Amino acid sequence: MKFRHLLMPALGALGLSLTLVDPTLAQDAAAPTVNKGDTAWMLVSTILVILMTIPGLALFYGGLVRTKNMLSVLMQVFAVFSLVAILWSFYGYSLAFTSGGEGVGAFIGGFSKAFLAGVTTDSTADTFTKGVAIPEFTFIAFQLTFAAITPALIVGAFAERIKFSAVMVFTGLWLTFVYLPIAHMVWFSEGYLFAMGALDFAGGTVVHINSGVAGLVGAIMIGKRVGYGRDLLAPHSLTLTFVGACLLWVGWFGFNAGSNLEATGGAALAVINTILAPAAAGLSWMTVEAMGKGKASLLGIASGAVAGLVAITPAAGLAGPMGSIVLGLVAGAVCYIAVTGVKNALGYDDALDVFGIHGVGGIIGAIGTGIVAAPSLGGYGVGEYAIGSQLVTQVIAVVITLLWTGIGSVVLYKITDLVVGLRVTQDQEREGLDLADHGERAYNY
Repeated sequence: MKFRHLLMPALGALGLSLTLVDPTLAQDAAAPTVNKGDTAWMLVSTILVILMTIPGLALFYGGLVRTKNMLSVLMQVFAVFSLVAILWSFYGYSLAFTSGGEGVGAFIGGFSKAFLAGVTTDSTADTFTKGVAIPEFTFIAFQLTFAAITPALIVGAFAERIKFSAVMVFTGLWLTFVYLPIAHMVWFSEGYLFAMGALDFAGGTVVHINSGVAGLVGAIMIGKRVGYGRDLLAPHSLTLTFVGACLLWVGWFGFNAGSNLEATGGAALAVINTILAPAAAGLSWMTVEAMGKGKASLLGIASGAVAGLVAITPAAGLAGPMGSIVLGLVAGAVCYIAVTGVKNALGYDDALDVFGIHGVGGIIGAIGTGIVAAPSLGGYGVGEYAIGSQLVTQVIAVVITLLWTGIGSVVLYKITDLVVGLRVTQDQEREGLDLADHGERAYNY
């Protein structure tokens, strides 16, 4: 039974080689050696990604909603993480990172490792260096955190008006029919987009475009909040949002640098890029905002930093430091325009700007990776790198992701609406989801 996992082709430019281990066919070959340093780094990275989800994302979102909906957002993020963790161990890992068989293997994996069958403490997953490995449980746990944060990001788009039961049903369906195929196509060695040569170091398409588009579809289908455009729907605690943003930034080092799978120069490159791109994006957003509104806001610079983190994600181990700064500057300005001008012009109620930051930022990052990864521009693209052809490949990957998650999300929201209903009643919405769904208050005063 073969085990193959994500190995981005562009990392060959770092002087690392790819080895796919087949224990049933290579019994005479020397078993890969588990590197304790790499294993320790990957375990830390896994914990960092959990930190960026719970509590980071939960607090970032929680501060942005009104007081009466604070606990509902915290609950949704926490419950989504928990549900995905279980489903990942049941079948998610197997469908994303095993061979799917002739005819479907380019789009989805199989069930050979359902319920983690055959995985033991002696099982290994290859890194990028020949003969070096990490425990397979480590790789499973690391990828679990990516699968969990992606649907958790979506809840910000329809915050303050969706049923809790609908969040749970939709999450299970969406993970199965949208996330897993995209992850398999992009990150598995036999995946369609992987074979095409699409570059996505840590999840520009898989995580951010995927969640951003699903959030936009949900915001439109569920409808606007009561009072949207008429009443004040201001964040109740920018202090908590700031704390959440800081936790997101810290956790993102595990997200990006952990995707290198080794504690090497590639991880160090991802770390420096994960500092520079969000710093540039925060300053860019702040500057454009000050020029347009006369004042720079804390929410603006924090949102800009998150946009920069999103944009650098697919290029974290592929861009040079100067390229990451350029990517951040572009993402900060463009995402600001998307969150203000575009959203207002089109009139949709993406409550916490999931599409404007993650969707738009992910598109900028995914396409921009084709440019900043070019060795001629200080990047680390592989082989005879041609910006033009790589850009075409990146655009194809973006379009496929947009279509897959857009169409798939429409269908799954419809199914969820038929099963449990999507939206709470107007009376429940006015009361607040903390009491309506959970019988609790965030603050008793």
